[in-house]
Amino acid sequence: MSRRLPLLLILLVVLLLIIREDLTRRPDHLHQTLSGRVEMCLSCHGTIQLDPAHDVKILGCSPCHLGDPLAIDREKAHRGVVKNPGDLRVARKTCGVEGCHGTDVHRVKNSLMATNRGILATLLYYWGEAPDQYGEYSVEDLINSGKTSLALDYFRKLCATCHLWKQKGDLPGFFGEKGGGCSACHHVTNPDLPADGRQKGHPFITRKVPVENCVRCHNRSGRIGISYTGVYESEGSGAPFEGGGLSSKRLPGSRFYQNLAADIHYQKGMACIDCHTRNEIMGDGNRYAHFEEQLEIQCATCHTTEAPGRTRKNNQLNNIDTSQSPPVLTGKLDARPHPLRPPLPQTCTYEGHRRLSCQACHSTWVPQCYGCHVKRDMSETHLDKLTLKETPGWWEEGRSYIRYERPALAVWNDRIMPVTPGCQDVVTLKDAQGETERSFYSFTIAAIDPHTTQRRGRGCADCHTQAKALGLGEGTLRHQAGAWSFSPIYQQLATGAGTTPAPDAFVTIDGTPLQKSFRPNMRPFNADEIKRILRVGLCLECHPAITDRAYRNFPDNRQCPETPCCP
Repeated sequence: MSRRLPLLLILLVVLLLIIREDLTRRPDHLHQTLSGRVEMCLSCHGTIQLDPAHDVKILGCSPCHLGDPLAIDREKAHRGVVKNPGDLRVARKTCGVEGCHGTDVHRVKNSLMATNRGILATLLYYWGEAPDQYGEYSVEDLINSGKTSLALDYFRKLCATCHLWKQKGDLPGFFGEKGGGCSACHHVTNPDLPADGRQKGHPFITRKVPVENCVRCHNRSGRIGISYTGVYESEGSGAPFEGGGLSSKRLPGSRFYQNLAADIHYQKGMACIDCHTRNEIMGDGNRYAHFEEQLEIQCATCHTTEAPGRTRKNNQLNNIDTSQSPPVLTGKLDARPHPLRPPLPQTCTYEGHRRLSCQACHSTWVPQCYGCHVKRDMSETHLDKLTLKETPGWWEEGRSYIRYERPALAVWNDRIMPVTPGCQDVVTLKDAQGETERSFYSFTIAAIDPHTTQRRGRGCADCHTQAKALGLGEGTLRHQAGAWSFSPIYQQLATGAGTTPAPDAFVTIDGTPLQKSFRPNMRPFNADEIKRILRVGLCLECHPAITDRAYRNFPDNRQCPETPCCP
């Protein structure tokens, strides 16, 4: 025993010298973060480039990616590792731990972008599977329960790639880029690596969310993301042709597009996050039924004669400086100053326009997709985007036609807003033998803020003389013997489900609604409103400007006759 002791001591000293030499050869940060956390992960991953807030030298790897930070064996170290810490399935253990983003995970999970509650409730109501649009629904529940129905099967297979529960990279191509929980918005490519589609480095995490991240999902349905950037999804003909072939301008899914006037805010270099608040986007913890409940800002938040920056929920925007004249909004991506202009006197503050929303005049174009033909064929299978499994029932859809010009107007909460087809579904269901089981249709018109704001608004005649603006549809208006008549261009659709209204007609000239409204408190103009709007149109030939004295106290001016014959 006495002979072995010196030998063991010698071996111990040699081992300590080797370890000491190894530690002196390696930078300290390979084993210990600047926060004092010891991680063996850094022996391999210490050279990864990260954004400053999540730098590997500060946080290490395991606070975000889990795993065993003290293991020196590769397999043991990676046991329990998560590729995407922002995934809502693990976010409470990663992004949402105390000291990081502890309150945000609860907010995000209850936000509309995670629950899709509004989409689900509306679809179920439109298709007659729910009594109203205010039921409690969520994507998380559909994932966990496997619940389905006709409408839910449609959602699962055609709609379920735009929500925060979707896992990043679970589908090929563009659809794989969507989703990812926190990463859906805050993940950007590494600016220090070549932007050639071959980036292998660690993604950056940023709070400066670019417009393209928002557009990943907001390019279908209301299409407000692509509309904001001046992109209009056009007809499927591929026109205008290029060199005898189809247009090269295509959105994901081989959808053709054309370029129209981008929103004035986008033209000025403003990103979505310059206006939309943290509580709007990530949620405030409440489980709202529809987008209008979660939204805070409105045009008057910035464009007001009073102190700007207060939202409708009485929160103050943090990027507006009211000490300057005019007040200035600072861009969150580039710190560019944007002076805030008040509404124009007379036109915007005119008493006759008191119910008119800013969007009604300044949204000069709106995407309008009419007559969606939907078919489910039970002889084939289709990929369920929530389970990633093929299940019986292949869905396909087409449309009658699309337009972008001259949006119709209607009344929502006593405010006049642009409206567009919500869901105009003509549904055909085929059984496993390919035989038609049944058909039905549901036509709905929805209010929209299209995000196509222009500095110059629509002209007076565009609202007061155009049938489309009144919700009557395209056609010809006639005024004879003190009465109005209307001849439509587009006719009713004869389908296996019955005869539908003309797709672009929301109301008749006598005020009878022709389609559903997307909310109980939205409606088309009634007969008296239509008559009063058109009455102004008769005056425009002689009195084209709102500054004309004929329009002073116009609602009370009963001397104006029914025909344009003022002296």
